[in-house]
Formats: sequence, C-alpha cells, structure tokens
Amino acid sequence: MEIISSLQNPKIKNLVKLQTKAKERRQQQLVVVEGARELSIAMANGYQPQAVYVCPEFFAKSDYPNLLELIKPSLQTALTPEVFQKLAYREASDGILALLRPKSHELEALQLSDNPFLIVLEAVEKPGNLGAILRTADAAKADAVIVCDPHTDLYNPNVVRSSIGCLFSVPVAVATSQEALAWMKARNIKTYAAELQASNWYHLNDYTTPSAIVMGTEADGLSQFWLDHADARIKIPMRGLIDSLNVSVSTAVLAFEAMRQRGF
Repeated sequence: MEIISSLQNPKIKNLVKLQTKAKERRQQQLVVVEGARELSIAMANGYQPQAVYVCPEFFAKSDYPNLLELIKPSLQTALTPEVFQKLAYREASDGILALLRPKSHELEALQLSDNPFLIVLEAVEKPGNLGAILRTADAAKADAVIVCDPHTDLYNPNVVRSSIGCLFSVPVAVATSQEALAWMKARNIKTYAAELQASNWYHLNDYTTPSAIVMGTEADGLSQFWLDHADARIKIPMRGLIDSLNVSVSTAVLAFEAMRQRGF
C-alpha cells in the first residue's frame, strides 16, 4: 500500500480542493466522505469508493475494523497521522477518508411508497442544518427529502458530517420550488407549509395520507410561492420568549407528529 507522508503530495492537495470547493466537486464529480460509519452507510446504499485514504494508527480504533476488506486494495492509500490530521474535519476521527461519485438527484428518480411522507426544504443555507434534517428524515423513515433552490452544496463535508451518513441513506432530490410543487401535485401529495404567522396548529392536521412538510430558512421563512400554493399553513406553538425553533428541530417536531399519526 502506498504511504503518503507529505502535505505537498498532489493527491493530498486535490483532497483539500475537494473538501473546500464545491466547484471542484462538481467538475471532478467526486465527493469526500470522512468516517467509517459514513462510508459504510454509503457503500450499503450503492456508492462505490473511487479511492480510500487510511491512517492505520487511527483506524485501529475504529468500530468498523472489517470495512477495508470490502474495498479493493488497489484503491487504498495509507496516510501518516500528521497528514491525516490536517485533512480530518473531526477531532476524534477514526482514520478513514474516501472519494465517492455523487449520484443524480432528479425528482423522477425518487421511488415512493403507496402512502409517502416527504420533507421539502426551500433555499437551505447552512450545511449543518441540511445534514441534521437528513438525519431526522432517516430516523422518521421519510420517503425522501426534496431540496428546492439550495444555497449550499449537497455534498459539502459539513452536510456529510452532520448527517452522520444519512445523506447516503435518504433519497434526495434537488429541484426548483415550482418543479417540486408540480411533481407533488401530480402525485396527490398534500403540502403543509411551516409558517410563524399561521393560525393552524401543526398537530391538528391529518398527515396519514400522502403528505409533505415544507420548511423555509431560519432568517426569512418560506417564500410567498409556497405560502400561496401550499395546501395548508401550519405552526408550532411557542410558549416562551423566542418565537421560533431551529429549522432542523422544527422539522423533527413535524416529522415525528406525522410518524405518530401513522403509528410509527
């Protein structure tokens, strides 16, 4: 196995580019995944590693000691601890990074159940919020997450990290708001727009039929397009001084109310 001990190695320089620049990820059609759990989830969902970088000293403590047996030796490269620590996003990394090919994220590629539940995000800006919502979507077993008009890259390393790999387990589509609404209407999926000014308490609605909750940004909420075209506007009651929750927390509240009504 090749061992890289210099940060000036071309492979390391390219890894840094892929970690930090969405343009490079798009042009090279490669994304960086850190962590054995995340890589394991990705591989279980059809993503094939194009290259794997391992720090043996750190990986020896991994909870996935057999993971490398599933990866061709020719794809594996060893990194010294000093080099790996410069690349790692986490303080307590388990010593593995991989390059994967991103998948297509078209609406038409989504395969829904007979009674789907969807999470729709408009203009999501913060990678951490997107990742946390993907984790919620996995936990709630949502059929899919539709990301409308995003302001962040789906494969930003912070999305991968905060989703703990759920970016790879949850079906995700990227579309405009207009495309997403038309697609859902064609499938008789009722849309519930989360809005601070709504008078309709979220728990008084019926999510047992094909449904989608639509979430906006923390700064601006949903656009007028969604407020005008959603089937209903809903809100979460706030009893304290603060008038809203973090968008990922709000999404979890709404998603698990839908799951509760559906009998989990």
